[in-house]
Amino acid sequence: MEAMNWPPEHSAVLRELRARGMSYTAIADTINARFNTAYTRNAALGRAQRMGLGALERPEPSLPGYLDPPRPSLMPEPLGAGRLREVRVDPRTDLLRGPDIFTGRVEMPVLRCAEVAPRHLSLLELDCGDCRYPYGGDADGESITFCGHPRRPGSRYCTPHFHLTRDLRSSAKPVLSDAWLAAIGLA
Repeated sequence: MEAMNWPPEHSAVLRELRARGMSYTAIADTINARFNTAYTRNAALGRAQRMGLGALERPEPSLPGYLDPPRPSLMPEPLGAGRLREVRVDPRTDLLRGPDIFTGRVEMPVLRCAEVAPRHLSLLELDCGDCRYPYGGDADGESITFCGHPRRPGSRYCTPHFHLTRDLRSSAKPVLSDAWLAAIGLA
């Protein structure tokens, strides 16, 4: 960026055009046309600020109603003493305890797993033909390791992990039991 010193005649025109309320883009264009210079809008604005002229007053928004305050007729009436809503509180509901359905014991669904003992390789230890099925990473700070057994042709996983992720018979069964569905209100 090159430092530019404005000649006094340029500054005088800037002061005059600023007093007329012109935009800094128009001011820069006028000065450039009159004196054959190449000032930008930002150069004119910066010079005006250094001269203590300050910024122009912001014009009204071009979109009608954009910054207008809301009209009183469009604002909803506040709830007054005569317009109170009746709120019915169920005395059985204890917000801190939660609904009764969550306090009972719910049986967890049986998770499927592959019948393979993983090698627990890090990402850097994996070779091109190793299974990429991840293990770990569930807890904060727990590292993620990978199966590492030879992978199935055309897949990223070994054969047991391929079937685990692609078994349509098992994946067609609902993972959640009837008790879980009832707990969330879907049964």
